[in-house]
Amino acid sequence: MVKAVVGANWGDEGKGKITDMLASNADYIVRFQGGANAGHTIVNEYGKFALHTLPSGVFYNHTTSVIGNGVALNIPLLFKEIQSLVEKGVPMPKILVSDRAQMVMPYHILFDQYEEERLGKKSFGSTKSGIAPFYSDKYAKIGFQVSELFDEEGLKEKVERVVEQKNVMLEHMYHKPLIDAKKLLEALHEYRDMVAPFVADVSTILNNAIKENKTILLEGQLGTLKDTDHGIYPMVTSSSTLAAYGAIGAGIPPYEIKQIITVCKAYSSAVGAGAFVSEIFGDEADELRRRGGDGGEYGATTGRPRRMGWFDCVASKYGCRMQGTTDVAFTVLDVLGYLDEIPICVGYEIDGEVTTDFPVTHLLEKAKPVFEVLPGWKCDIRGIKEYDKLPENCRKYIEFIEEHIGYPITMISNGPGREDIIYR
Repeated sequence: MVKAVVGANWGDEGKGKITDMLASNADYIVRFQGGANAGHTIVNEYGKFALHTLPSGVFYNHTTSVIGNGVALNIPLLFKEIQSLVEKGVPMPKILVSDRAQMVMPYHILFDQYEEERLGKKSFGSTKSGIAPFYSDKYAKIGFQVSELFDEEGLKEKVERVVEQKNVMLEHMYHKPLIDAKKLLEALHEYRDMVAPFVADVSTILNNAIKENKTILLEGQLGTLKDTDHGIYPMVTSSSTLAAYGAIGAGIPPYEIKQIITVCKAYSSAVGAGAFVSEIFGDEADELRRRGGDGGEYGATTGRPRRMGWFDCVASKYGCRMQGTTDVAFTVLDVLGYLDEIPICVGYEIDGEVTTDFPVTHLLEKAKPVFEVLPGWKCDIRGIKEYDKLPENCRKYIEFIEEHIGYPITMISNGPGREDIIYR
């Protein structure tokens, strides 16, 4: 059976923990898109980890971690990540890297930095991990697949051809140092030696696993609202964050994805620029940021303080619909225990009219939040294992949101550990 774990909103919903939890019964965990530009935070018996490329199931001995063909693979970063786990006492995970995955090249990271610098105040708030230049090259058909590392003649010829093109831009657009083709080829030889033991025909392996009734988890990065097509374009990531893309990014049939667990936070947060209707500021935001997540709301990759907001039913309903949600996992509910009252965004006012449908970007930027306020529960709910034992106002909060988004909330996370979960 194939299950997808994806985000409903702007990313940072707590997918890592949910994947980590579901991985206890999975055989394969697959990253299917995105790169090392965002992270998943995991808390377990080995400690606290921020994963960027590895899927969140790497802590179990029985799982195989798969880097799918849809991923933007930064090979040196992957290796640093593997080493950092092993150094903390985590057993060496079983890892497969798709021979069709493409590599983040050293110059992608430079171009990302140069372009943000050139844009100045109009920049995208990129993490400067090379993701936009990587996907641009992939679709311009000048990217490098992992398999190309093993074709020496072809690789040498292609490096020379691509470097010629990149150097024109470096010289005339960015006025930066040029790329040395010989050094780049040497770097790619190092990449080849690092990745060689893990390279596999991932699509064939996963399709055989499906035939054998194995359990496969697809782990998405970021959330619906950062999807290239359906998100808050252009303040989006450069790949599809939707469960449907999991079939493409892992190389499996779309009809095999049977369960789509969409992770929703009990409040909102976002990293990077772009419209964010239910956003809050000042002391109110600082307080929520400080109490939020595990150790506060700061990006797992960048350490940047996240932008904070109240729960947004409009964005979440849309986010769940685009994912094809079968189950909602509702996270960090325990954080809200300090509030007397909790606002929830139930509609957007645009040009004097209220809508509950998520609009295109230029209308979204004009939207004002319409809030309803619910009473808080004013106590700590960590450690509670059964839904009925939650305070009445806490249950009312969950049920109010469930009704407004129209998808069943079947898992409630009330703490950072993998055992802090309530099943409904």
